[in-house]
Amino acid sequence: MRLSEKTIEIVKATAGVVAKNSEAITTQMYEILFTTHPEVKELFKDAEPDQHKKLAAAVSAYAANIDNLGVLNTAVARMVSTHVRVKVQPEHYPIVGVSLLEAIKKVLGDAASPEIVEAWKEAYFFLADVLIAKEKEAYAA
Repeated sequence: MRLSEKTIEIVKATAGVVAKNSEAITTQMYEILFTTHPEVKELFKDAEPDQHKKLAAAVSAYAANIDNLGVLNTAVARMVSTHVRVKVQPEHYPIVGVSLLEAIKKVLGDAASPEIVEAWKEAYFFLADVLIAKEKEAYAA
């Protein structure tokens, strides 16, 4: 699967505004996630207090490099390692994705047009598929 050119264009165009608001977005995402799916809190029991900042940096880096994902290989490998250690499963990705998209809408308000949200949805689930595949290999090893 490849990202559509339209998605790459929209995510790149919104990378700055998302980066500027990334900590607010990820803070909101965790609030939504833990409210709607309290069972996933267990996955974060050993997370650093600044986990929202780490996710914010990852989201910003992904957006800025969505047209050159190879530069993110080291970061992806670290994420995979962490996810395997805490036992993230494929079924966790949709609930995180929905929470992230909802947070983007809440934080960006009217600036988060349906077209922008749809592009971020495609981008998120593309990355989720990459992580799921790599985590599957790591779990099997």
